[in-house]
Amino acid sequence: MRKRLRRAAVLAAGTAVAAVMAAVPAQARAASPWAGCPDGAVCLYPEGQNPAKTPSQEFWSYGAHNLSGQYNYHWILNNQYGGAHAKLCTGYNGTGTCYDDMAPQNGWWTNFTPVNSVVLYLP
Repeated sequence: MRKRLRRAAVLAAGTAVAAVMAAVPAQARAASPWAGCPDGAVCLYPEGQNPAKTPSQEFWSYGAHNLSGQYNYHWILNNQYGGAHAKLCTGYNGTGTCYDDMAPQNGWWTNFTPVNSVVLYLP
């Protein structure tokens, strides 16, 4: 009898958790590791690494992150959550022309020759 009650309680708790998770918008949920990019990070991969496997740089904080020596095509993945975006800018410190505005769980295979900074922000 106790086993049945315990199983029923575990099943009810699991069902309740699943119902709550289904009610939470996808953007509010935490991301999961993606192509070696940890939860909450924006990751840049080495030149020509396709598919993306191991990031060469990880960006964690909001604001501009300056780059040097990044040329040709790279993957960049936005594995942030909570609606945080990333964009690429031609100037240092997030200046110049900014483009490739990436929402969470998006990535780009793009030419980094003109890119000199990556900006993480919450719109």
